[in-house]
Amino acid sequence: MNYPNGKRAVKSSPMNHSFSNRGMTLEEDINSTNQYYLDMDLAVIHKKPTPVQIVKVNYPKRSAAVITEAYFKQASTTDYNGIYRNRYVDFEAKETKNKTSFPLANIHDHQINHMESVVKHGGICFMIIRFSFYSETYLLEAKELLPYWYEKEADGRKSIPYIDIKLKGHEIPFKYQTRVDYLTIIDQLYF
Repeated sequence: MNYPNGKRAVKSSPMNHSFSNRGMTLEEDINSTNQYYLDMDLAVIHKKPTPVQIVKVNYPKRSAAVITEAYFKQASTTDYNGIYRNRYVDFEAKETKNKTSFPLANIHDHQINHMESVVKHGGICFMIIRFSFYSETYLLEAKELLPYWYEKEADGRKSIPYIDIKLKGHEIPFKYQTRVDYLTIIDQLYF
């Protein structure tokens, strides 16, 4: 419908009614999903702890210690790893507010090196990317991600277009208990 001021009415679409981002972050959604997988004895996949060296701690009182200075011991690899159906699973999870692309600046060299090694050794490796503006979450296999990284390294494009992720990635529908049910996608791709 067109209004006299020239503006158009916005039609409701399924995208406008998505429940995939009800105030939860991607990490919380994945952690909840992984707990469900563990509880149901489907997979054992955990978030890797970030190795940190604590340097200073302030003890105003014994029960209220506060870390005031810490450093990363080493560069971490990816966010999650574990095992599913006798296969090693390793992935990174990123959320972006960008509407048109996923910035490759969100990924680091050491993470790409790690992903290359996992793929080389036969592991299942991917990224989970959430476009928070659209409330859409995608699984993008490492083999699809790596060419974009190599292009960036050769002074090419510094991001992956949203449309490419829609085409080459696999949308993960929101579910109540498994908010980011990536095992369903892994089953389709690898088993």
